[in-house]
Amino acid sequence: MQAITLPEFGGPEALTPTDVDDLEPQAGEVLVTVAAAGVNRADVMQRQGHYPPPPGESEVPGLEVSGTVAAVGDGVDGWSVGDEVCALLAGGGYAEQVRVPAGQLLPVPRGIPLVDAAALPEVVCTVWSNVFLTANLQPGETLLVHGGSSGIGTMAIQLATALGARVAVTAGTADKLEACRSLGAEILVNYREEDFVERVTEATDGRGANVVLDNMGAAYLGRNVDVLATNGRIVVIGMQGGRVGELDLGALLPKRGAVIATSLRARPRDEKAAIVAAVREHVWPLVEDGVVRPIVHSRHPLASAADAHRELEESGHIGKILLTTG
Repeated sequence: MQAITLPEFGGPEALTPTDVDDLEPQAGEVLVTVAAAGVNRADVMQRQGHYPPPPGESEVPGLEVSGTVAAVGDGVDGWSVGDEVCALLAGGGYAEQVRVPAGQLLPVPRGIPLVDAAALPEVVCTVWSNVFLTANLQPGETLLVHGGSSGIGTMAIQLATALGARVAVTAGTADKLEACRSLGAEILVNYREEDFVERVTEATDGRGANVVLDNMGAAYLGRNVDVLATNGRIVVIGMQGGRVGELDLGALLPKRGAVIATSLRARPRDEKAAIVAAVREHVWPLVEDGVVRPIVHSRHPLASAADAHRELEESGHIGKILLTTG
């Protein structure tokens, strides 16, 4: 089969189409013939040598796919050859086939095309686990999403709005902010022209954001504390703005606030399975009812993974970029 490998780290050109050995599912796993794979910032970090896969996982990039079950390993119930599925992965998605722990498999939601379903697993599991399971966002609270037009951002807007929260976003262009507004965001901040602390504080009558979903890390740490409401929660899921920042405890303590840093990829399989089960229970009905949908910006052939990474790094996209095998 063909897969995208990384003989060496570097720019998009490091992504190399390669013929590799076919796979067989191990006990507790399902083999999926891939229709499409999602492209994520984590894949870029892996390509650059900054985000290796967990021990024992595939060195092939790719954290989510959609496709068709090709084989079922020993001890797996509930899945059959031919089932249309999508899956959360620790790696291996940029390939024509991938082995998936059965607990990380989801049925393709009714009404969603098979290819587009690849845009769901990573972003939905990230948003649900961080915004709802960890930060416990409640109806009536305000969620601030940095990078609102990203794959994670567009999903966070939809889910938070559907469950009764108010959403504020930051983005860098009018087109991106308009896309966020169309998905339900109410407070729109162009971070190139406006101060998000001032705008969100003003729009919430001085209260601030109850939950901040942050992909920037160090660069935004102090300002996220400033914008936080009393009893607020900052959830850091990325380090695009650096990994080492200064935390002013004197500003955080009076707010009784929390700063939580989490990742999804390195979690044990049983924790991932629990998140996937919660997503299937709580989010899949919203997708099948049309309340929440995958936002797909573009699709590239698997062999053109380098072009997909260039597009991602240019940051002009809204929603998800996919690789397709068909």
